Amino acid sequence: MASMAEARPSAPDPARAAGAAARPPLLSLDEALSRLIDGAREHLIRDTEIVGSFDALGRVLAAEVRSLLDVPPADNTSMDGYALRAADVPAPGTMLPVAQRIPAGKVGQPLAPGSAARIFTGAQLPAGADAVVMQEQCEAVADPAGAGLGAVRVGIVPEAGQWVRRRGEDVQRGAVVLAAGTRLSPQALGMAASVGAATLQVWRRPRVAVFSTGDELVMPGEPLPPGAIYNSNRFTLRGLLQAAGCEAIDLGIVPDRLDATRAALRRAAAEADLILTSGGVSVGEEDHLRPAVQAEGELTLWQIAMKPGKPLAFGHVRRAQAAAAQAAQAEGGRAIFIGLPGNPVSSFVTFLLAVAPVLRAIQGMPDVAPRALALRADFDWPRPDRRREFLRVRLNDRGGLDLFPNQSSGVLTSTVWADGLVDLPAGQAVSAGQTVRYLPLHELIGR
Repeated sequence: MASMAEARPSAPDPARAAGAAARPPLLSLDEALSRLIDGAREHLIRDTEIVGSFDALGRVLAAEVRSLLDVPPADNTSMDGYALRAADVPAPGTMLPVAQRIPAGKVGQPLAPGSAARIFTGAQLPAGADAVVMQEQCEAVADPAGAGLGAVRVGIVPEAGQWVRRRGEDVQRGAVVLAAGTRLSPQALGMAASVGAATLQVWRRPRVAVFSTGDELVMPGEPLPPGAIYNSNRFTLRGLLQAAGCEAIDLGIVPDRLDATRAALRRAAAEADLILTSGGVSVGEEDHLRPAVQAEGELTLWQIAMKPGKPLAFGHVRRAQAAAAQAAQAEGGRAIFIGLPGNPVSSFVTFLLAVAPVLRAIQGMPDVAPRALALRADFDWPRPDRRREFLRVRLNDRGGLDLFPNQSSGVLTSTVWADGLVDLPAGQAVSAGQTVRYLPLHELIGR
């Protein structure tokens, strides 16, 4: 028989109950992202710059680009060959005298009936010509007297319009070729140049201050004392910011003291649109970031139902009055604060899924969510998590996805090996051959 002590239910632990009640509920990633974007829209960058098209790679357009001309500006040939009237070649083997030679960049004379013009790719068609026959289908015939350009024997019966690029076929004068909110890729810069845009109006780069907290952090190249680790997150986050087109303000490693952390936050708020940190927002005695942000602004600590990357802090840091007066922000008195988890992979993945969309939002980009591809999984994932998972994978030469064998949030080698993430709903297992949602890293980082 059980004793009275065994039979009597144990008294509740007040500290444990209070801790459980204080823990925030898990948010879905979509809900957290919606809140982040709503907050970011209040901090739209308002400053624009005029930059040369040569120097605009990665910038975001603040104004649409319209074409100043038709592209191409005149009918031209897409092949080396002979320009002629199709009606002048009723049968294969027809011979036509060559009246002129037209290289690219030159404008020929009107084409006389019954003649042809030697023409080269990109050259403007002479008036009167309506077709081009490529040189491989023609035979040049020299003038026996050695004068003139000789003749050409045309080996096919051409059709009017063949190998001719019509005026305005690509772009018509006045058409919008690049919309406001477009991040300028190399091909977008080529497009702008093709319509005569020498300069472009862009939003200034987002200014993002990033710093690390932790006396255990050491920079590469320095001796590594017992208990210390090299500060990899500082390099990863700074590189991600630069790849996203930001001006990264690196404030280094901040000592584990409340006064030092508050000073770093004040300096960051004075200079940046967004303050980004990793780790240090727990309730431990040596974690001063959380009380520092609360003292300098406001903070919400979220638990996100995702793996890796469960903890996420979001809030604002007040600017000093003098700094606020100079700030070129919609809400000049506050800087956005986002605190990422400290594990290297968690910090990396959470940046891609939560911070990168915020950076796109404050630059006025209309589409901030990542674009996914439906691809075949060439792996099994039989033990799903209760949270939404993001697995590090790589596209193989069979058109499927391979899985990195160790999905721990501390294994940074997985982020170097992978070229994308599988977005796996909570509780969903994967069997080889199943279609999954694949997020390419290049889309997440630089779009």
